Amino acid sequence: MTERATVDMWFDPLCPWAWITSRWLLEVEKVRPLDIRFNVMSLSVLNEGRDELPERYKELLSKGWGPVRVCIAAAEAAGPQVLRDLYTALGTRIHLQKYEVDDEKLYREALTEVGLDPELAAAAHTDSRDEALRASHNAGMKPVGTDVGTPVIHAPGPNPGETVAFFGPVITPAPKGEAAGKLWDGVVLVAGTPGFYELKRSRDLGPIFD
Repeated sequence: MTERATVDMWFDPLCPWAWITSRWLLEVEKVRPLDIRFNVMSLSVLNEGRDELPERYKELLSKGWGPVRVCIAAAEAAGPQVLRDLYTALGTRIHLQKYEVDDEKLYREALTEVGLDPELAAAAHTDSRDEALRASHNAGMKPVGTDVGTPVIHAPGPNPGETVAFFGPVITPAPKGEAAGKLWDGVVLVAGTPGFYELKRSRDLGPIFD
């Protein structure tokens, strides 16, 4: 029987593309011997000091501190494994049910759904855990650089003990079943190729949350 491997994904609940990638990874987990582990990065941290950004995006980033701070507080309270279900609870509300990302109701409902104290929602409004947030963010981003966003994935490389890290894939909608597995096979193949850096084309579709 093939030994299962761990794949790490770094997410920010704000990002619709990361949400779709995460749903794809959960499909991959069903058809390949992989266990997906979720980690927190922050678009608000990533874009600190970038004054050239559009005002509308900067306003969104100012609200984006809340969800990632709540995720860090939840991981400290219940262990990092809680992020899997908490991300699903947050992402379902943000991307499918269109909650505002700075809505206290969003945090409290998501925390309650995964069996955590809804009072952890207060973490959204304090920087007391920002050191831990930055540490998680940096762990994900360091191998891929700061000119990318989320999703970031760390996966087993082609050689024993080797890890490959990459941004993406950016896809819509999320492939299902064996189609998800085949995409995974291809992504890992190119990501594990020495000297491979980029494969890209213009997007002609917005996020499809099927």
